[in-house]
This record gives sequence, structure tokens and C-alpha cells, in this order.
Amino acid sequence: MTTIDDFVAGFGEEPGYLNFASIGPLGRAVIEEEQAQLELLRRSRFGSLGSLDRQDERVRAAVAAVTGFTAEQVCFQPNTSSGLMHVMFGLTGGVLLSPAEFPSVTFAAARAADSLGVLNPVWLDTAGGPVTPGIIRDQLTKNTAAVAVSLVDFRTGYLADLEGIRQVIGDRLLIVDAIQGFGVVDAPYRVADVVVSGGQKWVRAGWGTGFLALSDRAAESLTPVFSGFNATDQDDLPLDAVVPPARGVAAFSISNPDPIAQARLAAALEDIARVGVAAIGERLAEKVSRVIELADEYAVPVSSSRAEHERAGIVVLSPAIDQLTVLSASLHNHGVSVTTRQNTVRLSPHVSTDEESFDMLRAAFTSYASAITV
Repeated sequence: MTTIDDFVAGFGEEPGYLNFASIGPLGRAVIEEEQAQLELLRRSRFGSLGSLDRQDERVRAAVAAVTGFTAEQVCFQPNTSSGLMHVMFGLTGGVLLSPAEFPSVTFAAARAADSLGVLNPVWLDTAGGPVTPGIIRDQLTKNTAAVAVSLVDFRTGYLADLEGIRQVIGDRLLIVDAIQGFGVVDAPYRVADVVVSGGQKWVRAGWGTGFLALSDRAAESLTPVFSGFNATDQDDLPLDAVVPPARGVAAFSISNPDPIAQARLAAALEDIARVGVAAIGERLAEKVSRVIELADEYAVPVSSSRAEHERAGIVVLSPAIDQLTVLSASLHNHGVSVTTRQNTVRLSPHVSTDEESFDMLRAAFTSYASAITV
């Protein structure tokens, strides 16, 4: 078991980085893992490349340890979008989802509907608010086969109530895009039928990493539309025949995965499992509270939820339209990395966000407050 302080010591991003909801800077364990695997590949000593072959089993076990799915229910994916495409193209019937979901979700549903005509996106009306169990319950129909939702909304930082959603949708498939909370939210993933995530944000494993986890029910009901030569049950693949796809989640793959990307994701998740997602979430909650307190001190409007059970690592600031440029410039001038989108500023710290980063944020807010009161 690793302490949270030991876990934090493995990271070394520059002060002022508050943009983990966009991309997470790599930690020492991931960098060392990649360097070790690259060195194996560089030298390619006789018998040494077997390590690369073992990364698929390793990464599936690492995902299983964090999600509660079994390793046999997990398939490596190069990113969230690829996993969502597999799911939406394999789904038949109506899928209820908000048009405000991240485009990976909405594009996958729309492209599948346009291409195959067997999936019907039904756009959830949230009246501009979050996706809640009550809103979903009121818009379910007998034709709803699945519900798709983000674990954490990328715009607002709202943390979905997965258990509540499961209760209201019954035996329909629950599809969860987990990327904005995976690795920092101790979520009840097993109530979902489909969990998809990338590893480049909060997990800090870099681009090209992700996974698709399917319940046995989901694996049976989804059609593996894109199923490549590596996605069969054949140990010795015949080269003169096209054999059926594998049974279960293993069918949802197109080609041999990048074993070095798998090693990076496995290393990051193994570190997370050693400290525990709950401990990471608790420390992150403290960092998020400090960001909110600083915003309040300088009268910067916070539009994201303040309640811990409705938030993860994202804080959204919504200054007056004529003050947005001033706030963005102040953050930029003080070296604070954030995301500005649609008249809001999104800040996302991590457990490794240090005192110097908070000092830089305070200085940026001081400049902003001074400028708007002149």
C-alpha cells in the first residue's frame, strides 16, 4: 500500500498547471515504464520482446483492479472515442443521451445512426441543467435500449449519480464515458454495462491509452461491427480464411494494440491501485475546495457545483462576458494553465497541485480583481 504523499511525490509538473481535465502531465512511473519498454524494442535482444506480448494481459488486469470488472471483460482501446464508436455502432435500438455530452459520445451515436440505421439517438432535454436520474426517468420510453452519460460533465464538472441512474433505467444498458473522472472518482462502475475511458487526463498515462469494459450482458447484446484479425478466438489464425469474431469484449478490437502504450496505462493504474482511488479523490477534493475558496475571496463567480457529491476535479468560473478576457489574460500572464471555452474558464487541479500553484492563482485573481475595479 502506497501513501497519498508517496503517490504525489511521483509527479513533477511545473507550478501553475491547472488543466488536468484537458491533459495530465506524465508521472515518473509512466515515463520510466515507457523508457524501459522502448529500450527493449531498441535492442531487440533474442527472447526479450516477450515482455511486449505480455502487456495486454497486464493492462487488462490493471483496469480490472480499478473498475471492478474482470480482466476478461476489458479490452484495450487507443482512446475513448474508439471505444465509444465500437459501442454505438454495435447497438440496436434507441439510446438516450444529452446533446451537451462531449462530442465523442454524440458523434459516435450520430455516425452509427446515419451509417447503419439500427441505432436511434434520442436527445435528452435537460433544460440546460445536469443529467440526473429524474430527468432520465421522465424521458424513458419502451423503445429506449440504452442510456449514455458522462461520469463527469466536461463543461460543468457535474458528477453523475450512476447508482441513481441505474435504478431508474432498469435493465436497459448503461453506457458511461468515464474519462473526466477515471482515476480520481471512486465510482460504482459495476452498475454500468459499458465503461469507456482514455488514460491521458486524470490517469496521466499519455495519449494512445484507453479501455472498453463490458458487462456480460452488454457483450452479448452489442454487435462487434469493427472486429479485426486480432479479435478472434483462434490461437493460430488461419491465413486463408476469415474466421468469426471472438466471444465477449475481445471482439471489439481492430488490430494489434501498441504494447508500449499498454505498458504506460498499466503502470499508471498500478500506482493508482496501490494508493487507492478513494484516497486520491479525498486529496483532490481538498485542492478543489481551495480553488473555490480563492475564487470566492476575489468574487470570481463559480458556476460549477460546490457540493462534494456533485463534483470531481473541475471548477468552472463564469465571469461577466465583458470581464472574461480580463480574467483569461490575468491567468495567462501569471502562468496559470486553464481551459477557456464558451464564456467560461475551467480550472482542474490534481493531487500534485502545489502551494506555488495556488500562489500563482491568487496572484492572477488579484490582478483580475484590480483590473475590473479600476
